[in-house]
Amino acid sequence: MRVVTLNVNGIRSAAGKGLIPWLSSRGADVICLQEIRAAEDQLPAALQSLEGLQAFWHCGQRKGYSGVGLLSRAAPQRIACGIDHPEFPAEGRVLRAEYNDLSVISLYVPSGIMGPERQAQKMRFLEILLEHLTFLKSQGRELIICGDFNIAHRPIDVYDPIGKQEVSGYRPEERAWMDALLERGFIDAFRARVGERAGEYTWWSNFRGARARNLGWRLDYQITTPGIAERVQHATIDRQAIFSDHAPLIMDYELPTPGSSPSS
Repeated sequence: MRVVTLNVNGIRSAAGKGLIPWLSSRGADVICLQEIRAAEDQLPAALQSLEGLQAFWHCGQRKGYSGVGLLSRAAPQRIACGIDHPEFPAEGRVLRAEYNDLSVISLYVPSGIMGPERQAQKMRFLEILLEHLTFLKSQGRELIICGDFNIAHRPIDVYDPIGKQEVSGYRPEERAWMDALLERGFIDAFRARVGERAGEYTWWSNFRGARARNLGWRLDYQITTPGIAERVQHATIDRQAIFSDHAPLIMDYELPTPGSSPSS
């Protein structure tokens, strides 16, 4: 089972840079996309009809803002949008596909880079999200939570950990939130697979040749329940796939294709 996640930073822009043929060639069972920044009627037609994949979207009501998508080779038994909370009803940040006892989530956590008010909103979203994910796990479901968490968890996950300590995305309270998520039994499946290998980033600033110099942050994750993390076969960040300021995270799991019977 191959799962790909990518913040596209505008689906129409990414499509113009070759995203669609790249997705077609990956052989993915599930593709999670974030920061779509388009209404459904603005999505590239070719993306809606990728061979063998069904597309689902949760677009933000505000035009050109947020939005998540999920493309699936198998038909999910259920699609759920949002996190059932009145404070974040229409920002297009959470999309969940359910297959048997497995749920795959495409997630886009708000950025707090625009100032204290937005940072406070981000922390409130994370607070609600933690309870939502904990509830899903308590129901006995296996989970793969894919997306842009807008948090670099540990010093190894950012190129300048000392200089970035007060920058949104690496603030102490954000890293503590990620600690709390893992303490509740979730696993950073990529890090569990690759170990303490340095320089594994998924986002780079557009300034000063940051991507070419690998001055990046690891903001994109596949967070899983323990039973799923044990089945990771391969994990890679494709730095050469340049469709946005993020890179795709590709992970292979020794699992049945979504939608098939558990014994298959």
